[in-house]
Amino acid sequence: METSYIVTFIGDDRPGLVEQLSAVIGAAGGNWQESRMTQLGGKFAGLVLVSLPTDSASGLETELKGLAASGLSVRVTPTASTVALATARRIKLSLIGPDRPGIVLEVSRALAKQQFNVVEMDSEVVSAPMTAEPLFQALIEADIAPDARLEELSEALEAIGNEMALDIDLEEILG
Repeated sequence: METSYIVTFIGDDRPGLVEQLSAVIGAAGGNWQESRMTQLGGKFAGLVLVSLPTDSASGLETELKGLAASGLSVRVTPTASTVALATARRIKLSLIGPDRPGIVLEVSRALAKQQFNVVEMDSEVVSAPMTAEPLFQALIEADIAPDARLEELSEALEAIGNEMALDIDLEEILG
């Protein structure tokens, strides 16, 4: 029988970090299934979905926690079965505008109010081409229930865009 875990980690960015992590997972009989990793502020952080035989799970957790001696902070979390919306639709938001506090809060609040479930979000602050002013940009994908009304979300996002000088594009992804 197999068990799945999400391994989260963060450490100083350096060559060999992913190899070190994957060696421990492989030695425990784990299978690296999916991952998201990135460099943020001089650190390297990530999430890895790992499956392995159930009887190897405790050994994997012990070995991964042992990486703390090399400066890597690791957490191992068992996955839970989730009920996906079989008829869910997906939207994609792209936004860009002057960086300021509260952008993520306002956009995520509008999504939550309409029962949209964020499934992926990438964001960064970049320099504007002509002025070098900081610009916030983000790509967000979210699932919505079949009866959700995009018009209400669109109106809320338009109001946020006007208030915060953001260009927000909403697109429904047809599957």
